Amino acid sequence: MIYKHHQQKVLRWIALFLIGTFLQLLFYIPTPVLSQNSNSCSNITAPLTAEEQTYARAAWQYFVKNYQPATGFTNSTGGYPSGTLWDMGNYLMALNAARWLNLTDQADFDSRLNKFLTTLNGLKLFEDALPNKVYNAATAQMVDYGNNPLERGIGWSALDVGRILAAFDVIRTCHPQYNDWLKGIVAKWQVARSLKDGQLFGATVLPDNKTLLVQEGRLGYEEYGARGYQLWGFSAPKAIALEPFKLVEINGVQIPVDTRDFQSTNANNYVVSESYILDGIEFGLQGELADFAARVLDVQKRRFDTTGQLTAVTEDNIDQAPYFLYNTVYANGANWATITDANQPYPQFRSISTKAAFGWRYLFPDNAYAQKVFDAVKDLRSPDDGGYYAGIYEESKQPNKALTGNTNGLILEILYYKSKGNHPLIASTSASVSTGKPSENTSPATPANQPNSPAKPSENTSPATPSNQPNSPVTTPIATPADTSKPTEVAVAPIPPVDSPQPSSNLKLDRPLTVIERRYAEAAWRYFQANYHSKSGLIDDRSDFKGATLWGLGDYLAALHAARSLDIITPKEFDQRTRHLLAALTKLPLFAGELPSRGYDTRSLQPVDYGGNPAPEGNGWSALDLGRILAALYNLKTCHPQYTAAVDKIVLDWSYLRVVREGILSSATTAKEQDGRYLTRVNPVTRLGYEEYAARAFQLWGFNVDGSAVGGEYQTTLVEGVKVPIGRRRKDTNSKNQYTVSNPFVLYALEFGLDPQMRSLFEPIFQAQAERYRRTNTLTASATTLIDRKPYTVHSTITGQGESWVALGDDGQSVPKGRLVSTAVAFAYHALLPENKYSQQLLQGTTDLYNPLAGFYEGFYETTGKTAVGFTSSTNSMILQSLLYKLMNRQPLIRPTTTMKSPWWQAIAQGDSGRGLPNTAIQRTRLMSDTSGSYWVSGS
Repeated sequence: MIYKHHQQKVLRWIALFLIGTFLQLLFYIPTPVLSQNSNSCSNITAPLTAEEQTYARAAWQYFVKNYQPATGFTNSTGGYPSGTLWDMGNYLMALNAARWLNLTDQADFDSRLNKFLTTLNGLKLFEDALPNKVYNAATAQMVDYGNNPLERGIGWSALDVGRILAAFDVIRTCHPQYNDWLKGIVAKWQVARSLKDGQLFGATVLPDNKTLLVQEGRLGYEEYGARGYQLWGFSAPKAIALEPFKLVEINGVQIPVDTRDFQSTNANNYVVSESYILDGIEFGLQGELADFAARVLDVQKRRFDTTGQLTAVTEDNIDQAPYFLYNTVYANGANWATITDANQPYPQFRSISTKAAFGWRYLFPDNAYAQKVFDAVKDLRSPDDGGYYAGIYEESKQPNKALTGNTNGLILEILYYKSKGNHPLIASTSASVSTGKPSENTSPATPANQPNSPAKPSENTSPATPSNQPNSPVTTPIATPADTSKPTEVAVAPIPPVDSPQPSSNLKLDRPLTVIERRYAEAAWRYFQANYHSKSGLIDDRSDFKGATLWGLGDYLAALHAARSLDIITPKEFDQRTRHLLAALTKLPLFAGELPSRGYDTRSLQPVDYGGNPAPEGNGWSALDLGRILAALYNLKTCHPQYTAAVDKIVLDWSYLRVVREGILSSATTAKEQDGRYLTRVNPVTRLGYEEYAARAFQLWGFNVDGSAVGGEYQTTLVEGVKVPIGRRRKDTNSKNQYTVSNPFVLYALEFGLDPQMRSLFEPIFQAQAERYRRTNTLTASATTLIDRKPYTVHSTITGQGESWVALGDDGQSVPKGRLVSTAVAFAYHALLPENKYSQQLLQGTTDLYNPLAGFYEGFYETTGKTAVGFTSSTNSMILQSLLYKLMNRQPLIRPTTTMKSPWWQAIAQGDSGRGLPNTAIQRTRLMSDTSGSYWVSGS
């Protein structure tokens, strides 16, 4: 009997063990784990100041005081044991920040996170699918928003799911030993039920107890939530796209607004600060969202400028009925609306939001207004050490004493973001993109994938046409973040450090920048920060497309030199970027093994056409683009001679046999024959102003291109009573110049000065525009600019196709109401003609056309005055060059070389190398001065 009893006991223990094992596998109940530091998350590059440490400790105290030990959750508001999945995501972000900011130790962190995840894993789910919208934080029971227990629950929120998925990603990245546990939780949830037709869908319970799925999210939060899903492999392409939206003018700023409003959908289309702040600190503002965020901050500043009322609006709890409000820039057709979720107005309770002020301050650390509104709330802490209050009521000027996990959690996230050197918390390349135009015919935001037309005229010198022209339509599908076919980014190692690094350019400036000029220079340089490819070292020609031409890379190199000379960037940054760019130039595949192709993907460095379509064999070369890069490389050697050997190595790899022929410049295009063969055709360049500019650049390197250099006889036509040049009289080609614009002439003047022949072209072009303004009161700065809609490139001409003041596309077709006032040209004219009253008018009209995150806009439309949304390297480079020109006492930006013993000149001296190098080792141009100023002229 004793043996039998022992046997039964053993069998009972085995059975219990197997049952326990099965249940653990079934419900995934992991044992507690201890964190191991992740280097990227613990890398604090900008430690908090003593004052910032005070902010962080105060915010963390909210979570200490509102912790529920039985569940590991925290209260969503002070003393109220309730919480949504969004609140839980806030807490996880706060907990992670507290650990790396040393507000809590490792043991406390592990204890809190283990308890939290254990409870979360065991939550009762709505319809066994997804977490209920809200739980009792003390008991983990499903409840309604009044914290009343409900057996079934009230549904789920897809946006809240997106928020906690983003938080999960941060936790698994910074504490990877929790990854399996988190994966188990997500696998247990039926996340796919909240996705439908590429959008996010929440669930709600109807009065008849049926479940209704409803689309969730409006512009801002919809994209943020979808990115959380994407981190875990769930794609919602319609949700992550920006459409449908329109632009609404508020206080003089075009604000993006979701077209799905309360009246038509029973959901609010509010515009608030928090969604953009979250996107910025977690994913990094990029593309159109960077532009939208800057606008949302700017419009709040404009309200302050107009009313004197500090403004930082977003949704917040308040300390009185109705307890929660949306303080908005815009909602449901009303500006500056303060509403409940049911769209009931409460303007008397509009407040300055603490979390919004913190967010703007650290997202835009150089913005004076962001600092001003931050100063108003930075000490808004409860006296009992309970955390930060939610804000300050505008009307009563009294504190809104609501204490919330949202406010204090976001403050901790923001401070952690700052401590990491303003590095986004989530390593993701996903971006919201526009797949078309806004719903209204207002100035739309920039589309995500449009033709890579350079900011200069195309060269229609052969039957071949860029792919964005009507007879060769763009067929490239619009890229989305889930697109797995995007090119692999190539990592290019910078050239080795130069032997004798110099502290700066050897230029001597007459004076430093004024405060206002420095602001403009820093804004222009933002373009080159925002569009820099850290792996390849290249810069995009335009912000909405991942491509570059040699012209655009010349713009970048010129901007680098200007930014260093103006002390906008440090010697270290200049050196790193320059060495990276020079290395990338050596890696570009050459067309026919001769010269760089017309365009490259800035990620893969592979040739593309102007539509971004792969062109494995290349699509010819542009002599104009080569001239631009040659001018920039020459000036790099002159002003920063430590890079001479690297520069000469690049240009000695190229063959000039076909680009310089019989004293003129020629470009190559490719054409596809009916039999499928691609043929190359080489023709002289004829673009007025651009040909002369490129020729002067080639002369710097010793090439005899007198036939393309400024000079000879020019045809003119009367515009505003002024004889404006329309083309050079020539017999070597039947191609004709199609239009006259300012760009090449102002660039020539800035870099090479105005020799008598160029002055004879430059002055009537400027005079005609000034006369038009005098006659019509229409500001005119005629230029080639890029826009965010078809035809993507617009030539606002002085004369084109036989007409005055017509706007043309690259295909030569008229663009009605398409004329722009060019920001770059306005800056350039003022730099060149500072005493001229018309150039002063131009500058006044364009100086504030910039986005502090993205650079200067292309300009504004003549007919409407609306900003032309879009950013390019050419515009921002020319603005930097114009500012430098002012400080150089109006001396040409291209400086003469001091040595002729570099590898380039040595190779020429050694004789013909089969590369079409110049015959003699002498420059074909020289710098001279007279009473009219300094300028480069032909001749050795």
